[in-house]
Amino acid sequence: MDVFDLDLSACKPVNHLWPELVERLGLDRSAQAAQQALDLQGMRGHAGTLPLLLLETCGVGLVERSQLRQATGLPLPEGEGVLLLFSRPRQELQLLQLERS
Repeated sequence: MDVFDLDLSACKPVNHLWPELVERLGLDRSAQAAQQALDLQGMRGHAGTLPLLLLETCGVGLVERSQLRQATGLPLPEGEGVLLLFSRPRQELQLLQLERS
């Protein structure tokens, strides 16, 4: 797994990344990409990490909750099913709380 630095403090919180992903890939494929990020959290993550889904490539990764909170000031929901959508070229992010099926 590669590690790269994210400048989360430069990111703008938005609410349109999930609808964009669904429009581009369809609901089933978007849900599958989100599930892969959640699966990564289950396999490699811990309570201090959050799964990340890259909007443009559907790549997945993990980000430290404390890093995200410190950089953005966003309140982070606890529990399972929390996902961070991230657009690196546009420096935008969106937190999602997904229901597990």
